Amino acid sequence: MAVATVPRRRRSYRGWQFVGPFMIVFALVFLAPIAYAIYLSLYRNRLIGGNAFVGLDNYTQVLQDSQFWSGVGRVGLFLVVQVPIMLFLALLVALALDSGRLYGKSFFRVSIFLPYAVPAVVAALMWGFIYGSQFGLIGNLNDALGITLPDPLKPSLILASIGNISTWQFVGYNMLIFYSALQVVPKSLYESAAIDGAGQVRIIRSIKLPAIRGALVIATIFSIIGSFQLFNEPAILRNLAPNAITTYFTPNFYAYSLTFSGQQINYSAAVAVVMAVITMIVAYVVQLRGTKDL
Repeated sequence: MAVATVPRRRRSYRGWQFVGPFMIVFALVFLAPIAYAIYLSLYRNRLIGGNAFVGLDNYTQVLQDSQFWSGVGRVGLFLVVQVPIMLFLALLVALALDSGRLYGKSFFRVSIFLPYAVPAVVAALMWGFIYGSQFGLIGNLNDALGITLPDPLKPSLILASIGNISTWQFVGYNMLIFYSALQVVPKSLYESAAIDGAGQVRIIRSIKLPAIRGALVIATIFSIIGSFQLFNEPAILRNLAPNAITTYFTPNFYAYSLTFSGQQINYSAAVAVVMAVITMIVAYVVQLRGTKDL
């Protein structure tokens, strides 16, 4: 008795035709730079012998570098203080817009988001001249009122001044994330809660905040990554406050200074790789904690 044979299906590569262009670009602009940075970090340019393989020596030096850890501590402090303030303000604005009781909601939504459209370099320059005690708004207020306001560009206040710039620029961005998440919460939940006698505070605490928990985690992770990548503001404000901002003010600025001022490309690559690992670990821990029991 003849056994019927099932024709073998030919493998289709049509899916790869769609994914292929993205994978090529992804490999060129994301994977290749990471691989090249790791490659550079394993070498050291010597006066005698040129570029020599040193293994993990650059990483050992980074872990013992007090200037690197000073920058890490500074961005860590920036993260702990600035990020909660920024996210709280963004959440407050999003809740106000979502409440439906704010007159001119569209105007306020666009106005608060508008600073995010300002390029970071332009924002840093603008605020730098506002902060200037000799030439900016602070100086004009001192002259007009006959008082002496604290100099925002002095060493003890420069980190807070940078935090103010970041908060001004990114409150609107995070507000949009929270507001978008609030828009998908079923309105029937609010109506049921109101029928049960729940006030606005109870609705926010028991319905709105749990519903946008995922958005809160995403915004927090983005803010953590942005804090560890702090570069534009110190780089721009350094020309206005050279005594307050050192070449190792933040890890990214330290890597930049090592590369373009110190010509230590290999060591700079090691600094960048170590900082990337620290950022990934912190962001991953926050993600695990934030999405637990979701």
